[in-house]
Amino acid sequence: MALLTSLVNLDLSNSSTDKIIAEYIWVGGAGMDTLSSPVDDPSKLPKCNFDGSSTGQATGDDSEVILQPQAIFRDPFRNGKNILSILTNKRYNAAKIFSHPYVKAEEPWSVTPSFKNTPTGLLVGLQKHTNWPLGWPVGGYPAPQGPYYCAAGANRSYGRDIIDAHYKAFLFAGINISAFSGINAEWEFQVGPVVGISAGDQVWVARYILERITEIASGVVSFDPKPIPGDWNGTGAHTNYSTKSMRSQGSYEVIKKAIGNLGMRHREHIAVYGDGNERRLTGRHEIAHINTFVWGVANRGASVRVGRDAERDSKGYLEDRRPASNMDPYAVTAMIAQTTILWEPNHSNGNGKGHSK
Repeated sequence: MALLTSLVNLDLSNSSTDKIIAEYIWVGGAGMDTLSSPVDDPSKLPKCNFDGSSTGQATGDDSEVILQPQAIFRDPFRNGKNILSILTNKRYNAAKIFSHPYVKAEEPWSVTPSFKNTPTGLLVGLQKHTNWPLGWPVGGYPAPQGPYYCAAGANRSYGRDIIDAHYKAFLFAGINISAFSGINAEWEFQVGPVVGISAGDQVWVARYILERITEIASGVVSFDPKPIPGDWNGTGAHTNYSTKSMRSQGSYEVIKKAIGNLGMRHREHIAVYGDGNERRLTGRHEIAHINTFVWGVANRGASVRVGRDAERDSKGYLEDRRPASNMDPYAVTAMIAQTTILWEPNHSNGNGKGHSK
């Protein structure tokens, strides 16, 4: 085992080879390629060819799937000049929205996901043989939230080394971590602010790195919106969002208009906000019911929350609290941008339906 560990950690940057390892990551799998020299532009990477019938992405009689790498990140596991590259066919539709001239002019910022979990956290459940959260008594439940919320101490904090490891790995890879709150109890982290399509790229790579780190720790990551049934909060990917207009002085009405559009398209958004989200959006666990749209200032029971600072300064961002932890960040960020920038309601027919610019 010691020899295997030393080989896994072998640093090729000091060897005689100029080759690097490029690990390809896509939604549904991962693979590797060896390149003859370092690469700093995804367009220079070879396209990925794989059997889509084995991953449910193609049929057996037409199984070849070809994907073009879209973004590059430094590899925190192999170091040196080795890289991670994200590629997914789910990115295409989001890229069309973010490349629209109106959207580009608004420079939409996203901070996502804020993995908001059960009171003791279940973003990472390391008790893989029991499928129970780290720190919880096996088959039992912890005391009510309070002493261990963002706390320290061996009787309150569990898995700090895992948290520190993925935090540093994110920074090494070049992922923009804007906040790392709830470090002991909620395991909450936020990616951003990131402009446009890059939010989806960074979230997917962050998830992959987190999966790899917990794999090393013999743990299991759960992105289930309601990992523990019953009277516990679910796991969300609260998305903070703003446009250039919303960040400008005197723009509180712009923020409210954006929220109004989100409310009129509530069903369309819920449809892409994650599978199983109805188990989380019960209306009794910090967020409004899945069939109801409510917004408010400093209201964490709302579908969309606005901070006190935005109300006071008449500029800022909104927090869409509806997305679930298993949401597709490309779909969510693009949908929010489309609804708040490109979509206009048709008030003449009185049914709230609208059109895109």
